[in-house]
Amino acid sequence: MFQIKNLTVKIADKIILNNLNLDLEEGKIHALMGQNGTGKSTLCRVIMHDPDYEIAKGEINYQDKDLTKMATTDIARAGIFMLSQSPVAIEGVTNAEMLRTVLSEKSKEPVNIFQFNKKMETICDHLDLPHDFIHRNINLGMSGGERKKNELLHLWMLEPQVILIDEIDSGLDVDALRIVADSLKEYYRKFKPTILIITHHNKLLELIKPDSVYVMKDGQIVATGDYALAEKIENEGFKAFTINGLGNNE
Repeated sequence: MFQIKNLTVKIADKIILNNLNLDLEEGKIHALMGQNGTGKSTLCRVIMHDPDYEIAKGEINYQDKDLTKMATTDIARAGIFMLSQSPVAIEGVTNAEMLRTVLSEKSKEPVNIFQFNKKMETICDHLDLPHDFIHRNINLGMSGGERKKNELLHLWMLEPQVILIDEIDSGLDVDALRIVADSLKEYYRKFKPTILIITHHNKLLELIKPDSVYVMKDGQIVATGDYALAEKIENEGFKAFTINGLGNNE
């Protein structure tokens, strides 16, 4: 279980998450929905211990560890990976260099270059990416869709067990969205990770079909349900959801 308990988060003295509670069952796909500005992306960044956010109180527990007391590097070592809405470009560091370094650090052994390159080429084919992406600087000069596929390349190489997906569907065309969704479904079938998809649209969820859906408003969870809740939001919007209002997919 990935458990968030009584989490209150501030930035510049403004409360973004307000006594948030959320339990994510291990090995399931979860979706967190809500309008822009409700705190969804903030939650991802806080889980990864972004120093710009102040945790006023609360815990984020995973494998008997409180992530709020851990550095970002140690959180990543614990197998938690974030797919960002706006992946940053890193000039001077290639995908291959970064991934070889990370894999070597994780295993404490040198990386087999032949196996490494073969795996990267296979994943590039799977994501409809040219093989030269292996030696491209991380996200540099890439379109929005290419950057998100590049993040999936990292995902497949690092094989994390908890995946935070922060509005990866933003800016993707229909074909790219289907490639991303198919890749995530295949990864889930193979590794059975715990996945949290953050979005305010239903298009990605139509393709992936989460086990649980949560609605966030004003930094709190105001409704929970299964995929039918996402369909309800698609049809009716978020206006019906209020603090202490709808819940349990009512």
